[in-house]
Amino acid sequence: MKKVKGLRWYIISLIGLVTVINYIDRNALAIMWPSIAGELGLTKDQYAVIVTCFMVAYAISQSVSGKIYDLIGTRLGFVFSIVIWSLSSGFHGLSTNIFSFGALRSALGFGEAGNWPGATKSNAEWFPAKERALAQGIFNAGASIGAVISAPLIAFLYLTLGWRLTFPIIASFGLLWLIPWLIINKGTPKTHPWITDEEKEHINSGLPVAVTDDRVLKWKELLKLRQTYAVIVPRFFFDPIWWMFVSWLPIYLNEQFKFDVKQIGMFAWVPYVGSAAGSLTGGWISGNWIKKGWTVNKARKTAIVIGSIICLPPLILSAYAQTPLMAVLLMAVILFGFQFSINNIQTLPSDFLTGKSVGSLAGLGGTAAVFGVLMTMWLVPTLTKTDWFYFFMMGAILVPLGLASLFFFAGNIKKIELTKK
Repeated sequence: MKKVKGLRWYIISLIGLVTVINYIDRNALAIMWPSIAGELGLTKDQYAVIVTCFMVAYAISQSVSGKIYDLIGTRLGFVFSIVIWSLSSGFHGLSTNIFSFGALRSALGFGEAGNWPGATKSNAEWFPAKERALAQGIFNAGASIGAVISAPLIAFLYLTLGWRLTFPIIASFGLLWLIPWLIINKGTPKTHPWITDEEKEHINSGLPVAVTDDRVLKWKELLKLRQTYAVIVPRFFFDPIWWMFVSWLPIYLNEQFKFDVKQIGMFAWVPYVGSAAGSLTGGWISGNWIKKGWTVNKARKTAIVIGSIICLPPLILSAYAQTPLMAVLLMAVILFGFQFSINNIQTLPSDFLTGKSVGSLAGLGGTAAVFGVLMTMWLVPTLTKTDWFYFFMMGAILVPLGLASLFFFAGNIKKIELTKK
């Protein structure tokens, strides 16, 4: 059987690509919302309800999908997630009211959520600790690239075909992705027939010598670990910053600067260029520090602090932005710093646990993140009744809260040694 060098990079590249597709499907509604709302007579408050339907299903699915991926593996786990989200995305084109949009956004959220614990678990399986944050950065960059691509792509499809045909076209991307995924990802590094001995040895480098509990931990077991809260509490505070822009940026541009769908497509991609750069830089730099001899603890915490310091000032300054260009450039810096930090926070489940429980812990972190998002989501219509000042101030408050919670709960970031049962 012919061997493939660097097989792990093919795997993470495919996961990065499907994350691009994930965000194209996710962002379509927000980008086309001014037109959809005008045609169907929907309001901003109803949009918040529709987004809430997505987020509630997304929250539930983070934990459920994490457990599913731990039980059936990442290969079939991604198939499960992508079929659900692609079909629900396509049926958006048939929606006529808040109820159909709410139901389909719920299905979309349930499917799309699996991408995150699935990617974290896959990275724990395919990468040693010193490369894991970079792999997570490639995955997270997919979200940013998807956001960059989605604005002009969806605006083009909308202007050419209308919103009802745009949804099924973008939905087909995920189903087509399954073809190379099932061909290339034939199993874990332990069983994959194409992996070289050298790569298998490299992936296993840096694993703890001590025997650890390698079974799938139950949620109640995870919740007894202090380190679990170093994942879920910081994500509760940090993740709403990302979703502030994913869910509300097009509407901000429409209300603050009177942009239509075409103008949104011209500007809404800019912040995500900064986001992609932050994902790759934050992942690369902590991995580089580990290669130089830094402990995982020092590398991860330093990167998270740097990202937070970068993120905070432009959040405050965005409240005073007078032009759309200034606003989106400040947002690019915000999302650079956010991704610089969150990329390393999302790597913590694989720093603390072995592969068989990484998906479960990552899923719990994702669920906690969505609860934080929901709390802020419900505040946005009230905070933005007259202007968007308090919207950005809310984001600025979340940064120090997230950073403080990380240091309070994390302790020394290293692999947890558990007694076998």
